[in-house]
Amino acid sequence: MYNFKIKSIVHDYGVQFIDDTQGVLLKELKEGDVIIIDNKIKELYKDLLQPVLDLYWHIGIDASEKVKSYQGVMPIIESLIDNGFRKNHRLIAIGGGITQDATAFIASIMYRGVDWYFFPTSLLAQGDSCIGSKTSINFNQYKNQLGGFYPPNQIFINLEFLDTLSLWDLKSGMGEMCHYFIVSGEEDFTRFKNEYAQALTDKKVLAGIINRSLEIKKGYIERDEFDKNERLVFNYGHSFGHAIESLTNYRIPHGIAVSYGMDMANFVSVKLGYIDNSVRQNIRELLKQVWEGTSITDISLDKFTVALSKDKKNVGKTLGLILNKGYGKIFKDLRPMDEQFVGWLNEYFTNELN
Repeated sequence: MYNFKIKSIVHDYGVQFIDDTQGVLLKELKEGDVIIIDNKIKELYKDLLQPVLDLYWHIGIDASEKVKSYQGVMPIIESLIDNGFRKNHRLIAIGGGITQDATAFIASIMYRGVDWYFFPTSLLAQGDSCIGSKTSINFNQYKNQLGGFYPPNQIFINLEFLDTLSLWDLKSGMGEMCHYFIVSGEEDFTRFKNEYAQALTDKKVLAGIINRSLEIKKGYIERDEFDKNERLVFNYGHSFGHAIESLTNYRIPHGIAVSYGMDMANFVSVKLGYIDNSVRQNIRELLKQVWEGTSITDISLDKFTVALSKDKKNVGKTLGLILNKGYGKIFKDLRPMDEQFVGWLNEYFTNELN
């Protein structure tokens, strides 16, 4: 299986693909460690996890966006302090991206930083967010406005957790990973496009996709861990995608929202003459497979522009968009929210979503 190390300014950490989650947990856990687990995972994998949960203190959470807030993490922190959690103890996160964000944020601020391990259970977490160090929580209705950088000490990936995911969750993970393959170049994108359908049903193919996605991301985060320069390209599709998520009250899963967002970014890139429409259409053929069966036609253009104006990548009143000059040529472009740009958005929502 695939295993690799990631260099980090905070602390280096490893990624290990495993097939025996219970055995790894029993081997790795120490007295005083606390498991923070998504309640859905706790119930779905009761036979697998209960022998471990019987031995170690755990905190179950309902992994919704509400947990990713000051109000959401406060009861968890209160429970840790009340029950004697110490700086030498560790947090063990078992769940998807929301469980990861909540645990990482808590680990980064508890006693100025405690160790934590991560067992990602969603495709989006396994193929993307498990590495990169980011900790993010929401503020009011605005997504990922608060946080920092604090990686886990070890990540254990078991694809068996994906067996209980819905098709929407799998598509969301594939949609999120897609942007790495476009950033990497035409060869990687062609591979992803060709293997997309098979990866949804074949774990061996999917494991290769996950590993390659993490390899691409690893190369960038080791050069720009704190998201100041090269790594900014990974926000491709995310400015638009985050606005779609918040305005649909997260009805549209993250990776599917990002797939719409990448198409929007490509649409704007065509308007600006950065790419030929044939490039956009080639990518769109895949993105449509990701978002098929969803709709965002109910989004108000006025509300969309307001949400876009709140994006954390903006500089002053200028939008910090990640646009496309071709496969492997994704870049940051500062763009005013002027009449022409709003007109393009209106054209997209009017004509491009049929």
